[in-house]
Amino acid sequence: MKIIVTGSLGNISKPLAISLIAKGHDVTVISSDAGKASSITALGADPAIGSLEDGEFVNETFAGADAVYCMIPFSMTEPDQLGYFSRIANNYTEAINANHIKRVINLSGWAAEVIKDHSAEAFFNHFSDVAVTHLRPGSFYSNFYGFIGMIKTYGMIMSNYGGDDLIAFVSPEDIADVVVEELEMPASTGVKIRYVASDELTCNEAAHILGTAIGKPDLQWPALPSEQVQQGMEMMGMPKELAAMLVEMQAAQHTGEIQTKYFEHRPVLGKRKLKDFAPLFAAAY
Repeated sequence: MKIIVTGSLGNISKPLAISLIAKGHDVTVISSDAGKASSITALGADPAIGSLEDGEFVNETFAGADAVYCMIPFSMTEPDQLGYFSRIANNYTEAINANHIKRVINLSGWAAEVIKDHSAEAFFNHFSDVAVTHLRPGSFYSNFYGFIGMIKTYGMIMSNYGGDDLIAFVSPEDIADVVVEELEMPASTGVKIRYVASDELTCNEAAHILGTAIGKPDLQWPALPSEQVQQGMEMMGMPKELAAMLVEMQAAQHTGEIQTKYFEHRPVLGKRKLKDFAPLFAAAY
């Protein structure tokens, strides 16, 4: 198949592209960074350099594709996050329609059912003759890299969820494996929901695993008030609307709303556990 992969050489997209190429598929990787072109070519994929906010570029890149993997990257500069999500999702759906693409994988998140206003899923639910899979992964292992500075400065992980909150964590490589599975299995038209997770742990358990790897086995992960967490995000330069969106999603993890929906559709866990990620975290630390 000819498959379009969005997300440049990110945590999911790079292993996804490698796997698809190894299976003999014709892969094009979209990136906004021209400096990534040579690295994309080195993988055996075709680079398409441009902005996802450029509808004409997206439409031209999707031409002739059999399937597309769509993700919307966070913007750390866009003040209107909902408008930003809507523009990119609309560009995707218009290009899918214009090019008569029949297979779509949309990267969503495990909060999508609870935080519907922030989800792009609705844009992909109106096709009449397309097979759409919404992937709803849990919390990425790679997100822990963002806590390194916090641990070094304050000696703990801090967010508005934590403690004994049970979280579905996921390896980006396990997400990539699921994308490959979905692309290669027979699919009928319509919408499918698939949750993705690699490990189910409390925040305290996760903190102990990662803390042990960095020589801090008593590493704490308390749940802080949402207002305090949002203030901290904004102080670090995050747009107010994005900070509010993330805080809202994390609050739903603390109350258990997201977990309730997750357990209704509980997936088979992936093979890469948090203990396998811990040495990578320690190396980065």
